[in-house]
Amino acid sequence: MIDPTQPQTTAAAPIFTDWQSEHTRDWGHAPIRLSHRLHQHPLFSFDALSDLIDGYPREHYALVHMGAQGSARRTWREGDIGGLSGHKVIEAIQNGRMWLNLRNVAQVDHRYRDLLDQMFTEVRDNVGGYETYGRTSGILISSPNAQVYYHIDLPGQSLAQIHGKKRVYVYPDKPPFLTPEQLEGIALYEVEVDVPYEAWYDEHAKVFEIAGGDMLHWPLNAPHRVENLECLNVSMTTEYWTEDIRRNQMINMANGILRQKAGLQPRSRATSGAGFWAKAAFQAGVRRAGLLKQMRKAKRPIEFRLDDTTPGRIIELREAAE
Repeated sequence: MIDPTQPQTTAAAPIFTDWQSEHTRDWGHAPIRLSHRLHQHPLFSFDALSDLIDGYPREHYALVHMGAQGSARRTWREGDIGGLSGHKVIEAIQNGRMWLNLRNVAQVDHRYRDLLDQMFTEVRDNVGGYETYGRTSGILISSPNAQVYYHIDLPGQSLAQIHGKKRVYVYPDKPPFLTPEQLEGIALYEVEVDVPYEAWYDEHAKVFEIAGGDMLHWPLNAPHRVENLECLNVSMTTEYWTEDIRRNQMINMANGILRQKAGLQPRSRATSGAGFWAKAAFQAGVRRAGLLKQMRKAKRPIEFRLDDTTPGRIIELREAAE
């Protein structure tokens, strides 16, 4: 039996299968589609994913029930798998309208960390010294026709499709789709899905339909949203930091504190020079003092659990207690 806490030393085939010069040119500057072989890896078989769910730490997963595609009202409720086996959880997701995010999978299981490290070694070699750190990954298992609302992420991002098909909308990284105030709010409050969205934004999006073996990467902070097609979906998300991304995060934090708490209007988003270093020291001091915890919203409550008798049905916790 493989010990997931220990590194594996067998030689690995390349993850990316068609890296082209235009991918190197556009990395971080435009949305790009790459081909990968993760969907063929035994760690992403449904049996392996079921085994992973069976022992997954509660603090590292989120089960989310969301509204139907096309609904004007955003519904985002968190739940619990309720002690179901991994196979039963996947069956429930296949028959429901929800997604399961196995967060920090590279920290939970060393085998997935080996794949993540290999992926970014290949990125570094192809992009030319693109050094990353603080890399994390998650596995998303989501229902047919499920969706992820329009949102913005602060770290670098990519999305590797493993099973199923989905449609991904990537929007321009400029106003009105993305504003400094929105980035600052996310940095302060850690809520990515409260960003305003209008249906006409879609006219300006780059739209990808992806299947197993496709990976998307988009520019830093580019807004995006996702619609599953009529099939069960499995994807792997990655997040990472570079020195440039870290400095942008410092500016988001400092300018957000100045704007929202001090009533000032920051004019600069420079990530070098004396002004930047003053802001970097300022936001670090605020964080060390624990003042950001007072700004952040409480975690969403756990409102439901999966029904162990009817796949896809959810039981309200108040109903379960009656």
